[in-house]
Amino acid sequence: MPTSRLAFDEFEEHYATRLESLRRSAVRDLFAAISRPGVIGLSGGMPDISSLPLDEVAECAKRAILDEGLKALQYGGSDGRVEMRQTVCDLVSDFDINVDPDEVFITAGSQQALDFIGRVFINPGDHIIVEGPSYLGALQAFSAYEPTFEVVELDEEGMRMDLLEAKLAELGRGVAKFIYTIPNFQNPAGVTMSLERRKRLLELSHEWDVPVIEDDPYGRLRFEGEPVPCMRSMDDSVIYLGTVSKTLAPGLRIAWMITPKPLIAKLNLCLQGAGLCVSAYNQVFCEHYFHDVDWRSVLDKTVVKYRERRDAMIAALEEFFPPEAKWTHPEGGFFLWIELPPYFDTEQMLATALESGVAYVPGTNCYPDGRGRSAMRVNFSYETPENIREAIHRLADAIDERMELYRAMLSAGVLAENPLEG
Repeated sequence: MPTSRLAFDEFEEHYATRLESLRRSAVRDLFAAISRPGVIGLSGGMPDISSLPLDEVAECAKRAILDEGLKALQYGGSDGRVEMRQTVCDLVSDFDINVDPDEVFITAGSQQALDFIGRVFINPGDHIIVEGPSYLGALQAFSAYEPTFEVVELDEEGMRMDLLEAKLAELGRGVAKFIYTIPNFQNPAGVTMSLERRKRLLELSHEWDVPVIEDDPYGRLRFEGEPVPCMRSMDDSVIYLGTVSKTLAPGLRIAWMITPKPLIAKLNLCLQGAGLCVSAYNQVFCEHYFHDVDWRSVLDKTVVKYRERRDAMIAALEEFFPPEAKWTHPEGGFFLWIELPPYFDTEQMLATALESGVAYVPGTNCYPDGRGRSAMRVNFSYETPENIREAIHRLADAIDERMELYRAMLSAGVLAENPLEG
């Protein structure tokens, strides 16, 4: 009779070493928690799609089959349908980005585009420059290719150009593989890069021979202030990322890269190895939606909701949060960044917050190097104003509890201005 042995993971010796550098997604890990009754989720980045005219959306779905027939259900080209690429050209012309379909590459969501950027540009150990803090999904995608992350801090006007220039001088010309930035309503900080800094970033990219990746999922979601030109509209060398996830529906997984033509061939190789092609049906659906539906009016209604929810969150922060806390004031997008006193550990505090019925993303998830421990990202796009106010109230109670414990331990001599633990 064969003997059996306990095996925790029978493939342990066969895994690639690159798995050791992969990052978990804090948002995905929190999905189970926020699905519990009574938990208000401020952790995700889900758009509000409740304003979609479902009868017209259904007609788009129907037309995709009636107009294209079986072609909509077949394999397609790896660079995307030319009709969808032309639709993208029409969409980005609103931003004074003038391109032809040969400069557009369709991907299965922006996350796939970020993965392809890592696959094309990064060798193990290569230096890449990201904002501090940065989009946790980008950090997760890039980390698979084992780069050396160089973090340039941002402020209320976006990435600091003095720090970027110093970093580029430290690395040397052509050493950094690319600079990744989200200039409009940045995820997670919510700040928008000023025009002066965008211009300076482009100057530095040419001076130090470093490509710029401009990720712009939120550019159409402005509800306050004046628009700032995209960097791609000022410089054709910029690699520009866009998506329908925030203007139509994230479930379609349709996004694009606008890039100098030589890169398209490399991206084709990536997609042929990763998924052969992007869903033809979903592309046809999008083509009909953006051509046949008054989508701008639909989006305008949604943006009004986002402004109301942003206002509700800031009002609740002002009412409930301690004076030691600071937060950003986004002019659009989905997110707001909160900084607490340096003795806070928002990762440790998350369990308490979840017990109180509120979820957020700890700030360390938005840095590649452990920074952001006393910060958090909160989302205002999805929950109602009433739920947002209640969530901030619950969060403030959890913060007050930690602050009282810290002060008690400090006065008792247990701590000496060290971060609170436990």
